[in-house]
Amino acid sequence: MLPAIVRETLPRLTRAIKQFAVEPDDEAAYALADELTGITAMVAEKFTNDRTADGIQKALQLTVGCVSLGLDHELPDDDDEAALGLLIEEGAEYAFQVGFRMVKELAALPEDALVGEYDTDPVYAARRLRDKFVDICQADPNQNWNGSARYAVQFKQRKEVQAVVRLAGWLRRHNTEGPVSDADLNAEGVIALAIIFAVEGGGRVVARTGQKEFERFVKSVRKNKPDYEAGWAELVAKVPVQHHPVLLERIDSYRQSCTVLQNIKGRTAMKTLFAELENYAGSELDADYS
Repeated sequence: MLPAIVRETLPRLTRAIKQFAVEPDDEAAYALADELTGITAMVAEKFTNDRTADGIQKALQLTVGCVSLGLDHELPDDDDEAALGLLIEEGAEYAFQVGFRMVKELAALPEDALVGEYDTDPVYAARRLRDKFVDICQADPNQNWNGSARYAVQFKQRKEVQAVVRLAGWLRRHNTEGPVSDADLNAEGVIALAIIFAVEGGGRVVARTGQKEFERFVKSVRKNKPDYEAGWAELVAKVPVQHHPVLLERIDSYRQSCTVLQNIKGRTAMKTLFAELENYAGSELDADYS
């Protein structure tokens, strides 16, 4: 059995600095070292503990990772000589700021489709930024680091969640019975209600409902036997095109597997149907009979 091939992936900053061994430049090396020391001191003051050795060590690791993240973003072609050139010409502070802005953007994106009041609270926002900064950027200069890869995966995931949240926000603002403005948002629940109620036709946008309205809806569907596809087409026509990818994907999913829509056509009891609707809509469903 052949041994596994392990590819060394040291932080980009480490690899760039190693280029000084190929083309020595004492003046540039001293200038870069001085700049990195200043950045590390700033990070220690703001994000760790500049009064302890552990705090300084952690600040150094965060500096290495954040500068490396910025270098990977600016020079994705993996050219370490070019990375050193950027550090000399633009400065380590430039690469650090690029990396930090990336982390800040990532931390501001929603992590999941359940959005609460705390998500917009400045105190919690600062805590999320600090935690994400450590999660992505902490890097031992002499050990393998995959922060840029983790960042790319998390950024893609969060942008997808953001698209879901933005669609739900649009549906809430354009709810036919009036805008829904609760601080807490179950984005998937809002989208579920809109898709389920759309099958009735008429182009209504339903982002919040109650038991009484659901019973009316069920009776209408059972009596009129509407064309589900026509109802969904009306909903899609109302929603701005930038939200279509998420909406169409969810419609396709509900077309194939939504038990509420499958059971409405039969004789399933209203109580059972409403319980199934709760599974889809969650906190977006008003359980009171009104």
